[in-house]
Amino acid sequence: MIWVYRLLFLPALLLASPYFLWRMRKRGGYASGFSHRFGEVPDLPPKAPGAQRVWLQAVSVGEMLAIGPLLEGLRREGLEIYLTTTTSTGYALAKEKYAALTVGLGYFPLDFWAFSARAWRRVQPDLCVLMEGERWPEHIRAAQRHGVPVVCVNARLSDRSFRRSAKFAWAVRATAGSVAKILCAAKRDEQRFRALGFPAAKLVTTGNLKLDVSIPLLAAAAKAALRREVGLPADGLVLLGSSTWPGEEEALVEALKNARARGLRVSLLLVPRHAERRDALRTLLAGSGLSHHFRSEGSAPAAADVVVGDTTGELRQLTQLADLVFVGKSLSPHDGGQTPVEAAILGKPVLHGPAMTNFRDIVRSLTEAAAVRRVETHADLVRVAVELLGDTARRDALAASAREWSAANRGATERTLAEIKRVLG
Repeated sequence: MIWVYRLLFLPALLLASPYFLWRMRKRGGYASGFSHRFGEVPDLPPKAPGAQRVWLQAVSVGEMLAIGPLLEGLRREGLEIYLTTTTSTGYALAKEKYAALTVGLGYFPLDFWAFSARAWRRVQPDLCVLMEGERWPEHIRAAQRHGVPVVCVNARLSDRSFRRSAKFAWAVRATAGSVAKILCAAKRDEQRFRALGFPAAKLVTTGNLKLDVSIPLLAAAAKAALRREVGLPADGLVLLGSSTWPGEEEALVEALKNARARGLRVSLLLVPRHAERRDALRTLLAGSGLSHHFRSEGSAPAAADVVVGDTTGELRQLTQLADLVFVGKSLSPHDGGQTPVEAAILGKPVLHGPAMTNFRDIVRSLTEAAAVRRVETHADLVRVAVELLGDTARRDALAASAREWSAANRGATERTLAEIKRVLG
């Protein structure tokens, strides 16, 4: 099976490379460390006597934020960590947050045997940890060849991934069958892996690492300063569009206008999922009749009607300024949804659309806890957002339920660490 993968990989890479090179150029930040893609590895210190080295791959920003407590736990166990990522934003965040916890940071190599083999010779790990949906056949085959166990943590299968995997279950089992443990984020994920034919002995539901994230809270003075800096008024309500996609920003602008027409003092804070969409947002806001400020332009000279958080790694802080949060990529034509977890952990009332398939179990749990409100369409978002902005008691009830839900769903990090220790013996 691996030879079929190897034969198909290079033609597929050549066909896809113009698109990926265009995306890299558009998003920027990929020049540094680009050679890592071809198996080059930054200089790593020799292993300390008796130490074991872990190669941990986390694809992008969301996964990078989620692994913080796990990295700290691995370091407490005396393990050396080489941390890789796939995106430039994930790499920048890793350098900012985790340099002190790791022996090296890099980009994950392209999953071609020559690049993978080159990286493996340099890293020489004793354990490989793959985060969420990362299950690279060549990387796993190299681990098998070197006698190194692979553990998939926070493992999940979205609806789309499960449908695709089910069509080629034999190939999935063949390429990932040597994984030592699959630590699932939810029972539904464990059931799906079983349905694909993975042995029950390899599957454990440890819970979602993203629910264990500890978010530093801003003091009142820091919140006030941040409001001034980004261009929000000193008082009044803030409606946040969290990781929004095209079409959703238009609905939120409409909600802002309708709320103000009802006499509510409200501002809009938009944090698009992809900051490079700022030109499209400029066009939208220029025609809205609303004043606006982009965070990437520095401190705001005055308060604006709409603030755009077009920077990386600030969503947690900006969420703390919100009185109501809409979670993006959840309204048609989009599908999958962005994470509602951090807003819930921060005790914010949350709205989401129907297309939250990537977070189905989390949303179901939040719904059962009366901690979120679902909207069906763009018009429904406008209507419900305005209603909640005008109803403090209903917002407070959602927020209290979110805090209770967060407190009741912790512990995944310790369960994950315990399983990793078992694999390492």
